[in-house]
Amino acid sequence: MVTKYDNDNLLEILNHINPADLDYQEWINVGMGLKEAGYTASDWDNWSCRDVHRYHKGECFRKWESFRGTPNPITAGTIVQMALDHGWQPEKDSGHELDWNDIIGTKEELVAVDKNWIEGRDIIEPEKWNPVNDLVRYLEILFEASENVGYVTDSWEKDGKYFPSKGCCDRTAGQLIEQLNKCNGDIGAVLGDYKSEVGAWIRFNPLDGKGVKNENVTDYRYALVESDNLELDKQNAIIRELELPVACLVYSGGKSIHAIVRTDAANYDEYRKRVDYLYNVCQKNGLKIDTQNRNPSRLSRMPGVTRNEHKQFLIDTNIGKETWNEWYEWIEGVNDDLPEPESMESVWDNLPQLSPPLINNVLRQGHKMLLAGPSKAGKSYALIELTIGIAEGKQWLSWKCTQGKVMYVNLELDRASCLHRFKDVYEALKWEPDNLSNIDIWNLRGKSIPMDKLAPKLIRRAQKKDYIAIIIDPIYKVITGDENSADQMAHFCNQFDRVCTELGCAVIYCHHHSKGTQGQKRSMDRASGSGVFARDPDALLDLIELDLTEDLLKQEENKAVCAVCIDYLDRFSNTWEEHVSQDDMCSEKAMILACDKYLVGDQHKGLNDAISQARKTVKQRTAWRIDGTLREFPKFSPVNLWFDYPVHHIDIIGSLKDVELDSVKAPWQRAIEKRKPKEVKEKERRMSLENAYEACSINEQITVQDLAEYMGVTEKTVRNRIKEHGGFWIDGAEVGKKKT
Repeated sequence: MVTKYDNDNLLEILNHINPADLDYQEWINVGMGLKEAGYTASDWDNWSCRDVHRYHKGECFRKWESFRGTPNPITAGTIVQMALDHGWQPEKDSGHELDWNDIIGTKEELVAVDKNWIEGRDIIEPEKWNPVNDLVRYLEILFEASENVGYVTDSWEKDGKYFPSKGCCDRTAGQLIEQLNKCNGDIGAVLGDYKSEVGAWIRFNPLDGKGVKNENVTDYRYALVESDNLELDKQNAIIRELELPVACLVYSGGKSIHAIVRTDAANYDEYRKRVDYLYNVCQKNGLKIDTQNRNPSRLSRMPGVTRNEHKQFLIDTNIGKETWNEWYEWIEGVNDDLPEPESMESVWDNLPQLSPPLINNVLRQGHKMLLAGPSKAGKSYALIELTIGIAEGKQWLSWKCTQGKVMYVNLELDRASCLHRFKDVYEALKWEPDNLSNIDIWNLRGKSIPMDKLAPKLIRRAQKKDYIAIIIDPIYKVITGDENSADQMAHFCNQFDRVCTELGCAVIYCHHHSKGTQGQKRSMDRASGSGVFARDPDALLDLIELDLTEDLLKQEENKAVCAVCIDYLDRFSNTWEEHVSQDDMCSEKAMILACDKYLVGDQHKGLNDAISQARKTVKQRTAWRIDGTLREFPKFSPVNLWFDYPVHHIDIIGSLKDVELDSVKAPWQRAIEKRKPKEVKEKERRMSLENAYEACSINEQITVQDLAEYMGVTEKTVRNRIKEHGGFWIDGAEVGKKKT
């Protein structure tokens, strides 16, 4: 469910905030938010006059004119959040189409305390009180002996209110502790006398001894949490329930408790961020913070003195979590949306239904699958074949697919090339395009972004489309982080879980092999980068090339020529089968002789052209073996394929059954078999570079990295081949073709 607010009901939302409950800065923020949203000063004034004690006629209008706008303006969202913090509950929306800035989910984050059920925790004023011990203990906990301490005992009065003076910062904590231990209980003799009706103050961060401003703070160690809008026992309870990493908890002698909270910030910028986070957590949990206490040089109430006949004393020390980091991890984890553990006994007789298969005996709906393989394996074509197989409810390679809607996310090809590929595959498979409405293509070449940014945009577009599969090709375009880093790749793969969970569909994606020979590796160890890639998906299908021998290629060429001859004889002769034996039908030579006998005229020319094309196709053909690692189904026997561009075909006859993987043979055997004349190798390198350039040259700048990824080689190899070729230029990382 997504809750959405607009400017039309902002004044109604504002009515849920009592201006008397806000401090000055929050009141100003409301005015800025109203002006940014297009309201008038009168709207602000009409609301502000509800604070009968602080309202001054005309003040809203004077302030309104000073709001000139900022690069980061206060918006209506600030007012909405204030209303939520003050107990307003929006009406539940029945739902709407997701907008770019909508947040998916309804979980209220960072809330650890149920404000409706919090039980107060009384503060007990000590009967036997040693003021000097309180102050010494405070100094020992917060400061090193060599650090300067800022404190104030002098005050001045205005309109019946007392305010602290600048105070002193010329002594270290060690000096003060030594003098206090010798003062015979007279704190005034060490720090200076204070007014008993006013009390005294102390700064909780160490200073440089040259002043008492923020720039004089030497270590951003602590922050002040103070709230005076709740009963003291409720303040005490919330601070403890929140497990705040409190070094010292001090009663102010008035309406509030002062919690000196560890922030352990490395610098002022980090201190500001941590204090903002700390105050946000407190606010969400019912502890309304005085935001004027943000500064690291802020004064807090000094323990060990009296104020209006009340003791300013240490309530407790070193409570909650030990460090900021420990507390931060805890508060972030408090609101996890993980399910609770369930008893197996409670579900034994009522087990939930398993997700139905998407690809029979390979993948269930709502699960993840990775197709891995080297370059030139036709991975993209295999995924297009799978897209079509799901859309039409037909068989993909060896496995039957469930029919349904599927989205194909194209990250690599330009729009025209991608659409043409789909039509080419349909025609090569000889399938009728009866269910094109089941295929949606999202073309993102040149617009791809990291997966953690892409996932919410994908989910927004896919909502209510009832997809049973999302196919992403390829993932190297959207990888977030270093693919060799396990934790970064775990975060990356979690985005696929997010898509599966939000949309209830399968996510299928492809990735490339690491460099080097792969045949002796397990299928799950061949994908490039961290092992997370292999262990994360529910199904991993891996393509590896088979090493075709000359004898096998000759056999395949013989079969292809025989098939062409049989096709021509069927078309132009009705009697040929009566005179050609079964053995002859398996012989290229015998079938060509039969064609010479039964075909006439132009029929021979067409036959010769078809035979030439068949021989060419066989020479271009590659052979592959699919192995798999499955989580939900038994392991299948390896599947052998021919890749006849642009589609893969199962080796039904079994020609590839005994073919070895390339790396199974000894290195010297492979070297001899693959040894080619120098000029042949040079020609192949030239063709490889030219083909890669053509494939990468659609509507965008071509880089050395693009070519390296396409060719499956290093960038250094690409540079060497460009230099050898002579027909291309390199400018930094950019590659271009020389004009002829």
